[in-house]
Amino acid sequence: MANRSAKDYWLVGTQFFLFFLFLFPTNYHFKVVAFMKIPSLILSILGFTVVLVALFNLDKSLTAFPTPKNNSELITSGLYKYVRHPIYTGILLTVFGYSIYSMSISRLTVSLLLSILFYFKTNYEEQKLSDKYTVYQAYKLKVGRFLPRF
Repeated sequence: MANRSAKDYWLVGTQFFLFFLFLFPTNYHFKVVAFMKIPSLILSILGFTVVLVALFNLDKSLTAFPTPKNNSELITSGLYKYVRHPIYTGILLTVFGYSIYSMSISRLTVSLLLSILFYFKTNYEEQKLSDKYTVYQAYKLKVGRFLPRF
């Protein structure tokens, strides 16, 4: 088992709390032009697909916590060849896409909060990954955090 800190548990707990809030929208909505409904739903489905593929790419290295498992290896293939955090990217595509599709202000707010949380969580996670893997800094310079580098 990895040496997890209170920060690991706080970050993951906050993330799952935000996921829970996302499930219960309020009655406050915004207007979306009709032609944006289907693309936003497609974006959400694409994001969910990215999450599933990235989960399979991680295989035995998968953990919800930012601190890597003791027996894990650095994955730089599959989606991780293009993006350092494809699971977070997929989650953000899913929640933003569905927030627009459902026209929910509360879901959009939670999506924004998840974006902020993932920014800080990835900073912490990358510190831990750099400590564990000497090649992480070079990988970080070549591969984008949430989006591919061109």
